[in-house]
Amino acid sequence: MNTETNTSPELSEEIAKILRESADLKEEAVALLLSKGVVLDLSTKWLTQKKYCEAFGINNVQTVNNWIKRGIIPPENVRVIPELNDLRLIKAVPYQV
Repeated sequence: MNTETNTSPELSEEIAKILRESADLKEEAVALLLSKGVVLDLSTKWLTQKKYCEAFGINNVQTVNNWIKRGIIPPENVRVIPELNDLRLIKAVPYQV
């Protein structure tokens, strides 16, 4: 069985196109957020609640919600993005109860 991956020129072009579109969408999203006064430090990693749970071994999203409500995760480390259906981003640092 041959384990080498041969990529056709058409597939390579399609992948390149998708990557360009993705970069363009990222730029548009950042521009939109900036126009709404939302500034994210892109040198810091921000995670959705689900990804935060996965990254730090937390069993469920409700735990993170409770931490936010109780102030264990400080407000400056939580961003709510209304343009993205009130998506919550959490600064990727571990918190202790």
